[in-house]
Amino acid sequence: MAWAGKLLRVNLTKGTCTSEPLNMTWAKDYLGSRGLATKYFVEEVDAKVDPLSVENKIIWATGPLTGTMASTGGRYTVVTKGPLTGAIACSNSGGYWGAELKFAGWDMVIFEGKSPKPVYLYIQDDKAELLDADYIWGKTVWDTEPAIKTKHQDPLIRVSSIGRSGENGVLYSAIVNDLHRAAGRSGVGAVMGSKNLKAIAVRGTKGVGNVKNPKAFMAAAKEAKKVLAGNAVTGQGLPAYGTQVLMNVINEVGALPTRNHRDVQFEGAKDISAEAMATPRATDGKAHLVTNQACFGCTIACGRISKIDETHFTVQNRPQYWGANGGLEYEAAWALGAANGVKDLEALQFANLICNEDGIDPITFGATVGAVMELYEMGVLTKEQIGIEAPFGSAEALCHLAEITARSEGFGKEMGMGSKRLTEKYGHPELSMSVKGQEFPAYDGRVIQGIGLGYATSNRGACHLRGYTIASEVLGIPIKTEPTDTDGKPELLKAFQDATAAFDAAGICIFTSFAWTLNDVAPQVQAACGDEFTVENLTLIGERIWNMEKDFNLRAGFTRKDDSLPKRLMTEAAKTGPAKGVVSGLDKMLPIYYQVRGWDEEGRIKPETRQRLGL
Repeated sequence: MAWAGKLLRVNLTKGTCTSEPLNMTWAKDYLGSRGLATKYFVEEVDAKVDPLSVENKIIWATGPLTGTMASTGGRYTVVTKGPLTGAIACSNSGGYWGAELKFAGWDMVIFEGKSPKPVYLYIQDDKAELLDADYIWGKTVWDTEPAIKTKHQDPLIRVSSIGRSGENGVLYSAIVNDLHRAAGRSGVGAVMGSKNLKAIAVRGTKGVGNVKNPKAFMAAAKEAKKVLAGNAVTGQGLPAYGTQVLMNVINEVGALPTRNHRDVQFEGAKDISAEAMATPRATDGKAHLVTNQACFGCTIACGRISKIDETHFTVQNRPQYWGANGGLEYEAAWALGAANGVKDLEALQFANLICNEDGIDPITFGATVGAVMELYEMGVLTKEQIGIEAPFGSAEALCHLAEITARSEGFGKEMGMGSKRLTEKYGHPELSMSVKGQEFPAYDGRVIQGIGLGYATSNRGACHLRGYTIASEVLGIPIKTEPTDTDGKPELLKAFQDATAAFDAAGICIFTSFAWTLNDVAPQVQAACGDEFTVENLTLIGERIWNMEKDFNLRAGFTRKDDSLPKRLMTEAAKTGPAKGVVSGLDKMLPIYYQVRGWDEEGRIKPETRQRLGL
């Protein structure tokens, strides 16, 4: 079967690395990656633990399709209790690190305790050891990764690490691998930093040789790749324009949150869009976008490689930014741009590179900037406090805030708290556009009702990746639903949430779900793992994962009141666009969602639901 069949348990307090057999009963019930790692986590960690305490644990996990020839089979997941939210944290990343861990013969790595000094874990196939990290502590991700490769004299090592933000406890710091891919949300990097763990360096030479039925798997993977290639989104749109193809689309729908969600359309959207990235600049005649890029095994290649304008005010005397680097994705471009009213594409790229270099979630960072700019315009925050004038639209303020947040200097320390804590400190908690302490992504929950319900009910705080109803509500995949309608959205969302959990658990990218359904995934999992993984079973596994995460949050103290949206979305109507005059219909949708889920009116899992799912 496609699991490696073992995990690595690292006790940072004792400095030990121990191999354990994988619990195959759990693997068959939760599959892998997000599902299996969460099962281990909830069984071993008290739900009320302080996320930054020694008692919290953090897990890196692959799925059974990670490292195989399944398209996008390079994903890995980091599971812990998130310091930004206090809820279950599960952050997913692509690149090449996940496949490398599988090639070394490991399904997951569990870290517990806290090292008395900075360390990193070095894995070379079956060998694993904790090594001194003093020489890389205080360094950025961009300096850490090459330093480790140089020390071990192996350029093929894959590194997953934190930058200075993780070391300094920025509550939304990320874990970055391959320089530009990240397990980005909920502050998983801060947990890593709290344990004095700088990096995991992996070199695997074993490959994945235990697929159950190789011939059937190759055939299933081949057919599934044909589906991706023939789809307009995965075969054309994402390879050509990346996720940034959405910027103008969402703006025209009237669902692009702008200036801290005060508006739903951004007059500068065209200036920071995918089309703008591909257009030659007036300054040097070169396009911002250089090429696209793929993660391990990916046939979509939605990643961007961009080159910043060397004459721009942000990069003068900063040669590390002059070369071609990881380019803007839609979420980052929105958070750094429209969310703050900034339309300077080069400034967005600079701030994005800062986030990559020091391991910062650009969504929470950008949304926090939006809250700060609104507080500034209200007169609550001053130039003296922030260190710069910071009205909406200021590219200079955006870049200044990115740099001081990465270094945790001055007002950057307050930026590192995220918008919920920052706005509470300054007496205006209503200005935090977040759920459970995690900031919204790039879609307005008033205009697109399903995604608004998704934000409110997401187990890891506001998130689009936990139930991407945008596919249906905007793109018409698999069926077109009206964005402003509330009818049918609870049922639609549940289906998306459960399917997404199954995709994540398998170790593949959810972007495949633009073209694939579980009918395409099941044959691959069956050939790799066993005939029992039918569409029906994968659907049940997805539902089981969702309810397991919910159960952890309930035990952590979350209640129905946390399945909510900010007052702005509930009472301030969209000002422009096709949905002008519309507010969120959450109050209508939430009770129905609870019923569809098999929960009671307070959002608690009913005994019969627990029994059916085997919780």
